[in-house]
Amino acid sequence: MNALTTLSDEHLDRYYRIITEGNSIQRHNELLAWLQGELQHYLPHEILVAAWGDFPENRISYDIVSALAGVRTDHSNPQTLVPLLQGLFNRWVELGKIPYTLGVGESGFLLEGGGLQCSLGSALQGMRSLLAHGLTDERSNHDCLYVIFSPERKLHESLGEMQILLPYLDTAFRRVTPLIHPQSNDPFVEDQSPDGENWGLSKREMEVMHWVRMGKTNPEIADILAISTFTVKNHLRNIFKTLDVSNRMQAAAKVAQGLKQGS
Repeated sequence: MNALTTLSDEHLDRYYRIITEGNSIQRHNELLAWLQGELQHYLPHEILVAAWGDFPENRISYDIVSALAGVRTDHSNPQTLVPLLQGLFNRWVELGKIPYTLGVGESGFLLEGGGLQCSLGSALQGMRSLLAHGLTDERSNHDCLYVIFSPERKLHESLGEMQILLPYLDTAFRRVTPLIHPQSNDPFVEDQSPDGENWGLSKREMEVMHWVRMGKTNPEIADILAISTFTVKNHLRNIFKTLDVSNRMQAAAKVAQGLKQGS
């Protein structure tokens, strides 16, 4: 916080608003709005990737936040993104765990194994610089790495801001449920019992039920799954009929009871 004492009143006021808004975040769409707000003044970016876990053992989970169409966590491929994150983490360690930037040529950042076929891979082609910084969770002894990508080449000007804002960035991310289940290419497998029971629901209906159980609203589920709220309502109507319940609370309770009995 010592770095803040040298700032002008205008900057202090902006930092105060950013930190206050970050501390009030509860949902993923609020996190996106916060990242696209005044925070852009200090950390201009189009894509932010938060990664955490045991990097030396290559057990890494991540969450992607971006306003770009199709650039979503559940649309990405861990097999192509994780190697990039692993390399960025290794560089952070080699540099003494300080924030750093990287620039690229006209090809942009590339994902391994044909990653350009996905929306994230295509978007990374348009990025010209990244800024990475991380921290270690002293309780779990696991590392967290935050990487922002920008189509501009000026992220070196944000090194100091990243140093100041990283703790608040980390706090904000920890307040929301990541959009992919850790260590799984399918974030919805945890909603099946050990014998694969799905209660007569389709895969998409199971996806909807997963986010219902996580407390997400219909608009949030629509945003996460890239479908309309009308489609979410239709799925819920079918789910209620299949499970023989009348509302989402009863549906969530019935699925939770089934999971408990199957464990």
